[in-house]
Amino acid sequence: MADLLYYIVEKMAGIHDVLMTLNDSYETMFSDKELHFIVIGVLGMALLFVIFPLFKALSRHHVLVIAWIYVFTVMIVVTFAIEIGQGITNTGNMEMEDIVSGLAGFMFLFIIFAVLRAIVLGIVHLVRGIMGRDDDDDDDDDE
Repeated sequence: MADLLYYIVEKMAGIHDVLMTLNDSYETMFSDKELHFIVIGVLGMALLFVIFPLFKALSRHHVLVIAWIYVFTVMIVVTFAIEIGQGITNTGNMEMEDIVSGLAGFMFLFIIFAVLRAIVLGIVHLVRGIMGRDDDDDDDDDE
């Protein structure tokens, strides 16, 4: 895990050095903070232009997918934060396997939830069909 983090930090430092070299060679002389402002701003907007249409399409009938993407992203950040904290404070072993194991736990429980939810929704749909109710008028937008 520590090796992976060092590798990522090295690559980020390399990118940072290239940007600083380009900055110096073109006489633009942006400060480090201004470069962070520009690079992270552009990266964030690029992601937004990709993610927004996807989420907009999913929001019509798949709100659960959006919620899962959000929660999974938060869980990645949380598990990395826990492992980095353990590495810094020496309160545990900083291991990639712990991150994978934690995320696997979330995935396992989510799959159980999704299956149970599908069963309940299937039963509800079946009962409504038997009773002759038209469920096209329902506003259940998270199926």
